[in-house]
Amino acid sequence: MTAPYAHHYGAAEGPALLALHGIKGHGARWRHIAETSLYDFSVIAPDLRGHGRSDHAPPWNTEAHVADMLALLDARRMHRVDLLGHSYGGLIALRLAHAAPERVGRIVLLDPSVGLPAGDMHDQARRTLNSPSFTDPEQARAERRSAWPAASAAAVEQEVAEHLAPRSDGRWQWRIEPAAVVTACSEMAGPPITPPATVPTLLVIARRSGFVSAEYVRACRAAMGEHLTVSEVDAGHMLYLERPEETGELIRRFLA
Repeated sequence: MTAPYAHHYGAAEGPALLALHGIKGHGARWRHIAETSLYDFSVIAPDLRGHGRSDHAPPWNTEAHVADMLALLDARRMHRVDLLGHSYGGLIALRLAHAAPERVGRIVLLDPSVGLPAGDMHDQARRTLNSPSFTDPEQARAERRSAWPAASAAAVEQEVAEHLAPRSDGRWQWRIEPAAVVTACSEMAGPPITPPATVPTLLVIARRSGFVSAEYVRACRAAMGEHLTVSEVDAGHMLYLERPEETGELIRRFLA
């Protein structure tokens, strides 16, 4: 596997933290929280395969993403890192921790998309088949404002600057491969996977999203005991964009 495109924030010599975004996202979404709350960490934030500036070619399943992440760590000569994963990135972090436990220190899961209802994921996948395009950046900006009502204006502006690209027909679209998102929807509907039993893990639940079920929390507690820490943030699914200071403090306190 070819190492994916990756953004780097924070201190080059700081503790290594691999930050994984969710579907339709990109690594630069971590920029604000990395530069404000995690400034003394070495934050590596890749664009997942099928997203951003990384290769958009298949395969797009979690096994491929795990292989990409290991290739990235090898290319940067990083033997062991902590993991930070949001949504689908949380599922990839879990798969990586099980596939290569010797490469993982601690895990932070932000509202992970694990074992989600099949019907919901079917609907999400079908909606993705009609990915939007825009006449100009302002139309894309308005779409982000509508989708992220609790995010800051700066977060919306960064999204447009980093993630929007012109097409050959003069229209604009986000830097995503719809087929990769459809594959991710299938993966997120799979059987729930808990973190490795002895890996210290912080599970942060977005109280307004409903992504993390009580059953999943109970399964994690049963499997991990004292190695699991559970926190909540009063936010929607994009908690690290909606409540960056609070979310960043939770991450920092756990990793410190």
